[in-house]
Amino acid sequence: MNEQHKYDIIKSLVDHNGNKKAAAVKLGCTERHVNRLIHNYKQSGKQAFQHGNTGRKPVHAFTDEQKNDILTIYNNKYYDATFSYASELFAENEGIQISPSALTKLMYENFTTSPRTTKAVRKRLCNALRKEQAKTKSRKKHDVIQTAIVSIEDSHSRRPRCAYLGEMLQMDASVHLWFGDYKTHLHISIDDSTGQLVGAYFDNQETLHGYYNVFHQILTNYGIPAMFYTDKRTVFEYKKSKSSRVEDDTFTQFSYACKQLGVEIKTTSIAQAKGRVERAFQTLQQRLPIALRLAGITELNEANVFLNSYIKKYNAKFALPINSTKSVFENQPDIEIINQTLAILTERTVDAGHCIKFKQKYYKTMNAFGLQTHYHKGTKGLVIETFDKRLLYSTNNTVYELELIPEHEKLSKEFDIRPAKEVPVKRNIPATRHPWRNENFLKFRNFSLTEELLQC
Repeated sequence: MNEQHKYDIIKSLVDHNGNKKAAAVKLGCTERHVNRLIHNYKQSGKQAFQHGNTGRKPVHAFTDEQKNDILTIYNNKYYDATFSYASELFAENEGIQISPSALTKLMYENFTTSPRTTKAVRKRLCNALRKEQAKTKSRKKHDVIQTAIVSIEDSHSRRPRCAYLGEMLQMDASVHLWFGDYKTHLHISIDDSTGQLVGAYFDNQETLHGYYNVFHQILTNYGIPAMFYTDKRTVFEYKKSKSSRVEDDTFTQFSYACKQLGVEIKTTSIAQAKGRVERAFQTLQQRLPIALRLAGITELNEANVFLNSYIKKYNAKFALPINSTKSVFENQPDIEIINQTLAILTERTVDAGHCIKFKQKYYKTMNAFGLQTHYHKGTKGLVIETFDKRLLYSTNNTVYELELIPEHEKLSKEFDIRPAKEVPVKRNIPATRHPWRNENFLKFRNFSLTEELLQC
């Protein structure tokens, strides 16, 4: 445009014998330079105003053959690398020096996208392909362009909702400024068949505790589901923990609880695969913070209490009716079994004082008759921290209740009046068929570790 502007002014100046000073002002140059332009115009005409490199290919530009080689190598070898990382790989492994911007331009010209391409770029490329598709008259080229459009969209095939209530529950957590001045994590589970919110719980982080609370709501309100569909968090899919402590192995804890109840766990790294729960979070992020603010809620415990009533309101507005939908939830287990199943286990060994040390405190094992049971030093077992915060100890297929040993006696034998005889208090000890038998849990844990190593 600048070259055309110069040409028009100089041509008008020469043709009409105009004012050189006015022309110099329009062009922003001196009269002497205007004279040069007039001289060049008379010699070469319009071509005198074109840049000398116009139409010339840069010396460092890639040839068509080199471009095809880069496209072939990327599509066959580095297809899952971003363009920035791929440019490093080309320089390191192929001896081809190409900048990330040049590689990006080349890929977009050939309608190849990066794994991290944004929606805006995908939309722009698809629109360009559709325009080209509308112009072509070749059926073969039309099909090729359509294949490229589908590849760029990277859409996931739609699947129908599950047939029955409880057949698949999608579960996830979302961090957001839900209430107050700090961000919290909302754990939810939603039924794939009806879109019904079956459980929700706030926690400071995405933790096993949060998912246990959601699971507890499902078991008490609906029953035992057939399957959980989740992302690949360590709570749901095994990743070897740096810590050797079994209580840090959240996968084994949650997975074993599901195994005891017969619930299948299926994981995915693709957000669109569990779109029901992702879409629910979009709705909740728009509505729930406002509802919490209007209710004056700023604390975590208050927010969890508020969720009990909000879930009913949400389901009444957004969930599909379940009148004609068959439920495949199994019968609700007893509350005691639920508390024992949703537990956190910790390996502990009996010390020389016939006690168990747990969380910097000492406990003694009490049997069903309220009497202390003594084991030899080194006897191994599992401390069971149930969902209702009860502490049990499992060893040799027997379960005991743990009683805290106080640091100081409440009453002095010498200076206080003590009861004549203390009657032992009977304890409600779980039966031997409880789900946390020591050898069963360790066998499951070792199997999980072995299976993961084989997959690696």
